[in-house]
Amino acid sequence: MTVVPGSETLEPIDGRDEPRLRIGEVARETSLTARTLRYWEEIGLLRPFAHRGSGERLYSVAERERVTHIRELQDLLGLTLAEIQDVLASEDTLERARRAARADAPTPRRLRLLADALEANGRLVDRINERLARINEFRDECVERGDRMRARQLELQADQRRAARP
Repeated sequence: MTVVPGSETLEPIDGRDEPRLRIGEVARETSLTARTLRYWEEIGLLRPFAHRGSGERLYSVAERERVTHIRELQDLLGLTLAEIQDVLASEDTLERARRAARADAPTPRRLRLLADALEANGRLVDRINERLARINEFRDECVERGDRMRARQLELQADQRRAARP
């Protein structure tokens, strides 16, 4: 999609005429603010499908899904925006490899892209394993704390029963 300079007219590229959502619509649908979406664009997490001549950002369904994916990575895995950038870079590398395979790109290019995708995926798996290890450590600490609290509760209940006896 290109923007015709000096006008509000948008021209589709490659015959694609995808639905376009304004930034406020995407913000509302994803329970975010337009400011958050603009910040994500600034740091490279998100790229609008197009800008109108007035500067208004327009998003396709794919960008809205990317926003939802970013939120899931934050909520589900507790990833920081920097970590999410790594995840998205890995996924984008893999998608480039898929597109090259579908386009029947030359084998050396496909092999290079696959090697990049494998490396990126390996980094992602390592990062997830590190996160899981930290989560398991925290869980173990919580279980230990709960065990200590239950033991103390039993002691106090026993003390209370002894004190209640005549």
